[in-house]
Amino acid sequence: MSRYNPADAEPKWQAAWEAAKAFDADAMDARKPGYYALEMFPYPSGRIHMGHVRNYAMGDVIARYKAASGYRVLHPMGWDAFGMPAENAARDKGVHPKGWTYDNIAAMRAPMKRLGFALDWTREFATCDVGYYNQQQAIFLAFMKQGLVYRKKSKVNWDPVENSVLANEQVVDGKGWRSGATIEQREMNQWVFKITHYAQELLEGLDTLDRWPEKVRTMQANWIGRSEGLNMRFEWAETQSVDARKTLDKMAFDRVFKDEDASYDGIEIYTTRPDTLFGASFIALSADHPIIKNMAKSNSEIKNFRIKCGQIGTTEEAIATAPKLGFDTGLKVKHPFTGKELPVWIANFVLMGYGTGAIFGCPAHDQRDLDFSRKYGLPVLAVVLPEGEDAASYDVGTEAYTGEGTIYNSGFLDGLSKDEGIKAATAKIEEMGLGHGTVQYRLRDWGVSRQRYWGCPIPIIYCKDCGAVPVPEGDLPVELPDDVSFDKPGNPLDHHPTWKNVPCPTCGKPARRETDTLDTFADSSWYFARFAGGNTDDRPFDKVEASNWLPVDQYIGGVEHAVLHLLYARFFTRGLRDCGLLDLPSGEPFAGLFTQGMVTHAVYQDEDGAYIEPANVDDKDGTLLTIDTGKTVTKGDVIKMSKSKKNTIDPEDIIADYGADVARWFVLSDSPPARDFEWTESGVVGAWRFSGKVWTLVTGTAFDGNPVTPAHDATGEALELRKVAHKAIDNITSGIESFRFNTSVAQIYELTNALTKYKGDDAARLEALGILIRAIAPFMPHLAEECWANIGGEGLCYHAPWPVADLDLLTEDTVTLPVQVNGKRRSEIEVAANLDKGGVEAAAMADERTQKSLEGLTIRKVIVVPGRIINIVAN
Repeated sequence: MSRYNPADAEPKWQAAWEAAKAFDADAMDARKPGYYALEMFPYPSGRIHMGHVRNYAMGDVIARYKAASGYRVLHPMGWDAFGMPAENAARDKGVHPKGWTYDNIAAMRAPMKRLGFALDWTREFATCDVGYYNQQQAIFLAFMKQGLVYRKKSKVNWDPVENSVLANEQVVDGKGWRSGATIEQREMNQWVFKITHYAQELLEGLDTLDRWPEKVRTMQANWIGRSEGLNMRFEWAETQSVDARKTLDKMAFDRVFKDEDASYDGIEIYTTRPDTLFGASFIALSADHPIIKNMAKSNSEIKNFRIKCGQIGTTEEAIATAPKLGFDTGLKVKHPFTGKELPVWIANFVLMGYGTGAIFGCPAHDQRDLDFSRKYGLPVLAVVLPEGEDAASYDVGTEAYTGEGTIYNSGFLDGLSKDEGIKAATAKIEEMGLGHGTVQYRLRDWGVSRQRYWGCPIPIIYCKDCGAVPVPEGDLPVELPDDVSFDKPGNPLDHHPTWKNVPCPTCGKPARRETDTLDTFADSSWYFARFAGGNTDDRPFDKVEASNWLPVDQYIGGVEHAVLHLLYARFFTRGLRDCGLLDLPSGEPFAGLFTQGMVTHAVYQDEDGAYIEPANVDDKDGTLLTIDTGKTVTKGDVIKMSKSKKNTIDPEDIIADYGADVARWFVLSDSPPARDFEWTESGVVGAWRFSGKVWTLVTGTAFDGNPVTPAHDATGEALELRKVAHKAIDNITSGIESFRFNTSVAQIYELTNALTKYKGDDAARLEALGILIRAIAPFMPHLAEECWANIGGEGLCYHAPWPVADLDLLTEDTVTLPVQVNGKRRSEIEVAANLDKGGVEAAAMADERTQKSLEGLTIRKVIVVPGRIINIVAN
């Protein structure tokens, strides 16, 4: 018997698939229903890792299973190729980003092909291809015409390492999501996608995504952050300090003579808790509020305070964790219900980007307000009484009360519940003409300007006379110049004189190009539509084709993209729909989403604390040593595979030693796909042994017949084998459909063991082998093809129909039922599955152990629950 040799078999079957155009969606039978399977496409770093293997192996199981189930499957591959790593390589290694990127793509494509994924490579593209970003520029201009793109000056998150702006979603704990640098605040002009235009639709759309993980939908709902509240105005108090009066007089002058926006008849605030208005003790403004900017022009203390606030960061996370800072402006407003004067402060925890950039502080019922008030000695008045508390003695102490309760200390609101109080206070403010109920969203528009070279150029030209002029569509693409230099800090496009200096398309006068490029998340926000609609030259994609394939039936990727990528993609599809480029009424790009766990491995360090690669560690009778130096090694925690910790495993090494199928099988077999997965050498060896076990079953025996033909005449042991096989395929199918691949693997093991024990060489064995081989095909496709050929399967196993369980073989002839006496299990009986209650009771009474348990007792009642249990009551 020959030994299975993956080094020979795997290239052979990969060539066979390619010759048959097996994975080419355009070559498939168009009459079949379509199924779109997609994994989040990779960044071309230059090497694939085990995380790639696991991610794409999962998608491959789905794609191959659906193809076998009669679908025309689209399963494409491409590259998310723009971004800072290429520019860093240019600066550090003296290479060009383009060459570095395409070399990396080639280096990653080869091992991915060796893994045998059922990918449609005919649709491959990289987002840095001119043909791709040409059409992205066309989409930008279409969005601009639709009112989904605008330019504004605003505070931005500046990453001092990347020398670029980051979106709020790209700032984690006050640091750049890639660089880890502390983010600074800067005020800059930038291009913005109006994602807030779809805020409510994006929120409501989450309710339709029943095949998305609940945690992802919750994260997006929280990010969108819909809240119902009150927009209202606090009017200026009649008494003001001398400096405050000067400020108000100057604002009134500017309003009349300069037509400035920083002129107010009072202070507009937004609140979701108008029921607590009687507890207000101060007004707080953002340091970026127009009133404060106006005051800072003539007040050096306020100017310096604004600078201090600007050093904290722009994100909610950074501001929430920073110490509370305040500055009393001297301005005062009057309370709408009591007429009491309230001081106006600047507070570093108030965001200009949410609501109006102003709040009323109710310290007793908001923790930030309470911390601020305690620090600066401002009044704290409780106005919501928790259940069971005494109004005369209740005190909030150091923790604000934010729960339900009864309104008190609040005039006409006293005695109301929270919800009743909100309605009554809102109605009163509206009656007074000071405001109105409204809806706000936490979601902010998406700033997409990035100060870097290796990205999609923004198709805008600036003219002194004509302003910001869109590049005519006939002049697209605005192509990146190759002759750039990275020897200066910042964006190389800024100091490229011939590229950026161009005539104005409108008036012909000298003008300059926009040197900012688009956030790379724009690149990945529509690539799935390009895959579906083909690499068209004259439009982003073929509308009919893309609309037919979309939405993606199954999307697979990391949960780290729950907000960033997925929210932006949902925005883009709605924009493409409303621009008439895509016929997708729901606007949802991904019907099903699965977020896989990470691949982990133990960390190793030598006696000097240096991280050691697992391949360089040898176990000498329980002592770990480095192979190259002989130093003692300590095994650390099992964590996500990381280049910096050197706990990675090179998939190419596994392919070379064991074959692609073993790598695929192991990453899918050891744990549920949604959980993290630990890579172990023993697990790989176990997968290799299993492949040999399957090979042994199909070699050394001559098979006569068709492996897809049911062995209907089987009896005895042959019939029992058929039952095992059909129960297995029923459970394997269920496991694949529900993304429980590890349970499918367990069923495959059971069927393999049953076949190993079975000694017959008849039709039942051939049928069971046919089921086994087709069942492993999505997991170990090369081995499946080799086995399929050995047992006489027709054509490619990839094209063989997925086995369907015979329902008659899933029905149990007998069932085992427990027998209880007075609630305690005393015996069990095996009876025919269709036996009636009387027959079950008789069988229980005839059971020897049951009779012994009933000695000396009088039977009072016998309860038979069909198919489950018999309970005898006796005393």
